[in-house]
Parts: sequence; structure tokens; C-alpha cells
Amino acid sequence: MTPSSVKIHVLCLNPALDVTYHVKKLIPDQKSRSDAARHDPGGNGINIGRALFRMGVDATTYCVIAGAVGEILQDMLVEQLPNVMFNRVSGQTRINSTIIELDTKSQFQITDAGTPVPADQLTQLVENFADAVGNGYGILTGSCQPTIPASLYADLVNKIQQQGGRAVVDSHGEILRLAIEAKPFLIKPNLYELETLLQVKLDTKEAIAECARQLQLSGVTHVCVSLGDKGALLVSPNNSVYAKALSVPVNTTVGAGDSMVAGLVAGFSLDNQPKTALRYGIACGAGTVMHAGTELFQGDELADFRQQVTIQTLDI
Repeated sequence: MTPSSVKIHVLCLNPALDVTYHVKKLIPDQKSRSDAARHDPGGNGINIGRALFRMGVDATTYCVIAGAVGEILQDMLVEQLPNVMFNRVSGQTRINSTIIELDTKSQFQITDAGTPVPADQLTQLVENFADAVGNGYGILTGSCQPTIPASLYADLVNKIQQQGGRAVVDSHGEILRLAIEAKPFLIKPNLYELETLLQVKLDTKEAIAECARQLQLSGVTHVCVSLGDKGALLVSPNNSVYAKALSVPVNTTVGAGDSMVAGLVAGFSLDNQPKTALRYGIACGAGTVMHAGTELFQGDELADFRQQVTIQTLDI
């Protein structure tokens, strides 16, 4: 893709070392041997930063690391993510585990809460991040450690938007609810997160688009709802568009949502058109599910995938 001159910054307060195990079958109270284990840098913001880099997009990732696990993560990231700002705290970077059960093709994920970030370091980090965003894109993504206020993303959205930037939020629960009240440029809940947020059950893409429109009318500029193997829809000020997921072999869905966020932001940064953004988002997600562990798409896969994406206008 043609590089954009717009600055993109990604905040990753709670990265992880991702370990993926492939086992034939999980048996209670017995050891399960994995003949294929992967170790990858993880965390939503890390994945988004890696995805943007693979698209040739100039982006900077702000990452909190701690302890010996943090050192391992840093060594991995130096090779995969050239523009990263490391902020070291005490404690230990978390380890997240994914187990792929081959017999049933089931996927199990275990995530750690993460290490606390001292208040003074957190304040300095988010101030530096917001100042660096300027009038560019600030991507706020993933879970926060339990000690971090749920209002942090909302506060950052306000600061970024007030200085002429575009805040992008991909989170869930109370963090997402508060961030929505601050009226960010883009949010990307999945269907479950949207249903939980609005306390409704949504069975059709039209119903999903109508509920997403409610959020858009509340002040969020763009609402993208990812629908797993059903694709995604994007509700914007002028209309709503939908795209089916591409038919590709699925290895694991880990990292697919993060790749979609990266694709959406990359698309918007190119020409500010919702159809372009959704096309990039779907292509990035498709490329990622084909790979093992938390490995992402390869940049040379995307051009063909983008051409395969079919956009439907919903008029909602």
C-alpha cells in the first residue's frame, strides 16, 4: 500500500508473551503433550503495531514491559516492530496461553491480568502518548491492568480529539462504555461485546447495523462490528456497509480482530473512505486467521485479499 503521511500511535499498556500449544486432546487430570508450541509477542496493541508495520504504515507503539518475561518480549519486538517505545515497570510481564485441541478443532485461551503500572509512570506515559499523537491517529486497545482506572481511555479520547487527533478504541466492558461517551473517531466491538454493551440479542446484520447506528448517532464517528466468520459491518455518518469474511483456511482466530483494527485505520488514513477502510480490515483479518499462533498476515498477501472483498451498502 502507499504509505500515508498521517501519524499513527498505538498504546499497549498490557502486552504479553503469547504461548500457543497444539495438543491432540485435553484429558482431565492428565498431562497433555504439545508437539508444536509457539512463542510470539502478544497483546492487542502489539499485534496492531506489527500489522501496521507489515502494511508499510509508519506507526509507533508505546509498550509497558516488566521483569525477565518483559526482556524476552523486548528481544522479540526489536526484530518485528522497529518503532516501539519501551516503558519498564516493576513486576513481570504477563504470559497468555492458547491451546488448540486438534481432535475437536477447539480453541482455549487463558489470559493473565498483568502487572500494575505505578501512578506516576502511568501519568507520564499517557501524557507522552497523547502529545505524540497530535492531529494523527491514537489507537487505544486491549485490556488494562485492574489497578488502572476504567476511565483512562475516555480521558485519552477527550485529549486526543480536543487537539485535533482521531481516537480509535478497541476494548470492552466499562472501559468501552466510558470511551464511547467521549465520542471517539472509531470503535470496533465484536458482536458479543456489542450485545453485552447494549444488553440486547442481535440475530441479523440489519439489526446489528441499527444498534451500531444508535452508537454512531450518540457521537462516535464510525462503528465497526466484527462478526467472526460472518465478516464485519461499518456504520459511518453517511451510510452503513457490510462485507462477508473471505473464504480462507482458518488456523486460529487469535490476532484477527487486532489485524482488522490495523486495516481499518490504514484504510482511513489513505483516503478517509469507509469502504476502503472495511476492505483493508477484512483483508487483514483473512490473512491473519490462516497463520498459526499469534502470527499475523504477510504484507504480500493483502493485495489479492483486498480485491476479493465484496462491499454491500445497507442504507441503514
